[in-house]
Amino acid sequence: MRVIAGTARSMPLKAPEGLDTRPTTDRIKETLFNILQTEVPGSIFVDLFAGSGAIGIEAISRGAKRAYFVENAAAPLKCINENLLFTKFTDRAIVIKQDAVAALSSIHEKHVDVIFMDAPYGQGEDARVLRALAAQTYVDEETLIIVEEALKTDLSYVESLGFTIQRVKEYKTNKHVFLRKA
Repeated sequence: MRVIAGTARSMPLKAPEGLDTRPTTDRIKETLFNILQTEVPGSIFVDLFAGSGAIGIEAISRGAKRAYFVENAAAPLKCINENLLFTKFTDRAIVIKQDAVAALSSIHEKHVDVIFMDAPYGQGEDARVLRALAAQTYVDEETLIIVEEALKTDLSYVESLGFTIQRVKEYKTNKHVFLRKA
C-alpha cells in the first residue's frame, strides 16, 4: 500500500495487522481520486473509519488543506499516527479517537468539502453516520460524501435522510456511492 500521487507520491504506508480493517487497494484508491481530482485541492477532508489513514493521507498529498482521521480502534490509530509521521503530514492532520457519530461533533469547521466513509460492511453503520451527518451544519449541498460499501448493499434509503445519489462506481466486490444533500 502506498501514496498514489502528490507530494508524498510512492511513499509506502503501513496497514493495521489483523482482519478488522480492509485497506482500500491502490487501484481502487487511484480510481477514487481520479474522480475526486477537482474536489480535493484546498479542501477540508474527513476520513471516517480511517483504518490506516491511507485515504486521508492521499487527500493531503493531493493538496487537501486539512484532513480529519476518525478511528476508534487502537491498532489502526497507531498506524494512522505512524503513517502521518512518515509522510510528514501531522501539521495538516487531526486524528480523533472516537466512534464515528460521536466524532462528528468534534469537527469544528464552517464547511467540510469531502467526507469519505468506509464503515464495516453490512452492519448499519452507514445509515447511523449519514443520519448524524444530515444534522451537521458543516455539511451542505456542496459537501461530497462518499460511502464505500459491499457491492450488493442497497443505499436507496439515503433519500429519506435528505441526500441524493449523484454517482455510483462499482468494482468487483464493493462500490463507492457519491452523495450530496438534496
